[in-house]
Amino acid sequence: MGSLRLWLAVLTGLSGVTAQEDLYRKVFVFRTDPSDAYVVLRVKPEQPLLNFTVCLRSYTDLTRPHSLFSYATKAQDNEILLFKPKPTEYRFYVGGQFVTFRVPEGRGDWEHVCASWESATGVAEFWLNGKPWPRKGLQRGYAVGAEAAILLGQEQDAFGGGFDVYNSFTGELADVHLWDVGLSPDKMRAAYQSLRLPPALLAWRSLSYETKGDVVVKPWLRGVLGR
Repeated sequence: MGSLRLWLAVLTGLSGVTAQEDLYRKVFVFRTDPSDAYVVLRVKPEQPLLNFTVCLRSYTDLTRPHSLFSYATKAQDNEILLFKPKPTEYRFYVGGQFVTFRVPEGRGDWEHVCASWESATGVAEFWLNGKPWPRKGLQRGYAVGAEAAILLGQEQDAFGGGFDVYNSFTGELADVHLWDVGLSPDKMRAAYQSLRLPPALLAWRSLSYETKGDVVVKPWLRGVLGR
C-alpha cells in the first residue's frame, strides 16, 4: 500500500510534442470537435495497483459522451476509465466494469472530479467539486495491471489506440493526478482547492507528457479555476 517506485516514459511519435514540466496554472486545450487529439503518458509501477485515486479538472460544453482519463493494459482496455456519457452522469470503470454516479447538470463551470478504489473492500468513491457522492461497490479483490498506457482526451478500445472520435474530449483539462493510495477526505478536498498534496504517481506539477494532434498547453483563464 506504500508509494510505488516508478518510471515515467512518454510514448514517442513523429507528430507528438514531448515535455516534462510544472503545469501549475496551465491547461491542455483540445480545440476541435470531434477530435483525434490526445495526451499520453506511460506509468510502469513495480506491482499491480490495489488502491488508487485519480483526480482531474475539466471545462467543456460537450453534451455527447466523452472520455476524460483512460488507463489501459494489454489485457483490459478499460482498466481505469473516467467517462461522461451525458451531462448528468459519470461512469467510473475498474477492470472493465463500471459504476454510475448521477450529478446535477453543469452550469458552464469547471468540474473537479476525484475517483478512488480499494481492492480489499471493492469500495469506489466519487467526489465532485469537493463533495462526496454515496459510495458504491466495484471489483472487490481485483488488481489493476501495472503496465499501462494512460491517455487524456480519448477512450482506448485497444492498448494505446482503438479510438472513436465521438467519444473524444473537446475543451480544457487541468490538475491531473494519480495516486497509488485512496486519499483521505481532507486530501480529496485539498485536491479540489488546489492545496498541498501528497506525492503522486502522476502529478500536475511534474508531468511528463506527449501531445498528439490538435491539443496545446495554455495558461488558465484568470478566475475560472477558482484559485
